[in-house]
Amino acid sequence: MRLYKFYQWIPVLLIVIGVFYSSSQPYQKQDVRPEIGKYVDLEKVERNFSDVKLNYAGSEVSVEARGPASFIEFFIRKGAHFTVFFALGFFTFRAIRLNGSNTFKTAIISLILVASYAAFDETHQNFTENRTPHVEDVMIDITGGATAILLASLIYRNRPIKKASFRNV
Repeated sequence: MRLYKFYQWIPVLLIVIGVFYSSSQPYQKQDVRPEIGKYVDLEKVERNFSDVKLNYAGSEVSVEARGPASFIEFFIRKGAHFTVFFALGFFTFRAIRLNGSNTFKTAIISLILVASYAAFDETHQNFTENRTPHVEDVMIDITGGATAILLASLIYRNRPIKKASFRNV
């Protein structure tokens, strides 16, 4: 295996390890509500977002139902899902594409890998104390990954695949 091919997979591996580590932690270790309370005016959140209500995974997400800090934390957590899997999708596409596949085939393979890891991640959370797997989280993860794959497809679609001049390692 050529060294340049290996290097393309380092960001993918780091993201996968980070997600696995994060999913291994109980909720209490990831609770950011105390920090939110330090830096955000929770009374202002309560006033400005008291009418916002949505249903997620069978429960209501609102300031009234969860409190202002938990309401904000919900959006931080879901944004993190999207963002991390966006990065995973982009770097997975890039690693496969730069190793010689055409754009369409690369997009399909990348999406399958991202979706599979999203499902694995939620399954893994089922075995972690005080963590609950949600199909909705898998959908957010896949949406983040698919968005990045689409973007990467547009970036890399007309670029020729370069053959690196590194020697075999």
